[in-house]
Amino acid sequence: MTNKQQDPRMYLMRITDSSSPQMHKLMLVLRYLLMIFVTAIMVGPFLWLAYLSVRMTGNIYTWPEAWSDFSLRSYLFVWNTPEMNIKPAFINSVVVAIVSVATTVLVASLAAYPLARLEFFGKRIVFMFILCTLMVPFQLYMIPLFRLVTQDLRLANTYTGVILPFVASVFGIYLIKQFYETIPVDLDEAARVDGAGEFRLWWQILLPMTKPAMGTLAIFSFVGSWSNFLWPLLVLQADEKMTLPVQIVQLSGAFVDRISYLAAGSVIAIVPVILFFLFLQKWFLGGLTLGSVKG
Repeated sequence: MTNKQQDPRMYLMRITDSSSPQMHKLMLVLRYLLMIFVTAIMVGPFLWLAYLSVRMTGNIYTWPEAWSDFSLRSYLFVWNTPEMNIKPAFINSVVVAIVSVATTVLVASLAAYPLARLEFFGKRIVFMFILCTLMVPFQLYMIPLFRLVTQDLRLANTYTGVILPFVASVFGIYLIKQFYETIPVDLDEAARVDGAGEFRLWWQILLPMTKPAMGTLAIFSFVGSWSNFLWPLLVLQADEKMTLPVQIVQLSGAFVDRISYLAAGSVIAIVPVILFFLFLQKWFLGGLTLGSVKG
């Protein structure tokens, strides 16, 4: 009786074991199909933009009849035409982005050190207050900040006025603080025994070990600075100081009938972000994961 009751179970187990490789292959195929679908959704708009930028003749929404319909003339026209002001705006964006990344990483690394390594009264309260500022939207303090920068500090129409308000990154402070806490405290004690002060301890011990976190912060800072549109639009008035996003939007009205020119300018604005991410991608995931694990 017992053997008869166990036979159906054993039969089902054999079916499950025999079908598990096929089920695994099916799930693997479905997983890859899903990833291909998501990739197509994310990459598709950029490929369409690149297609519009090299299409020269005929209706851009029809299939090209010959390879001669494709050309890089739009890029050359956009880059070399003084009226479009793309080349100076590109250089301005590069300067603003590089300075923003360097200062943001430096300030975040310095601010995170006492929060992670030193003990002082009200340390937790200060850290919680810093985190609470993340809940305040930029639109809420945009007008007071604009008045502070342009009237009180008199930084209107300057790159300093564009960069300074975003130097202290709360996300960067939190990220690097969490990364500092993964480094053993024994290294600090050994350095202090050798006569190292706080600045030397931060500069020679902790800072070189936080490259993944700094790389991650650099990517976020570069993307935010490069694609920032609203604040440079408010602070900068001179055309020769405009950044690339502002300049492209201003050209959308004058060249609305030349989609290839606008698409070429947009591709020029997107490519540096992709290249910067590819350059620092080996530190990106490491900075996001290692900073969340203590010990």
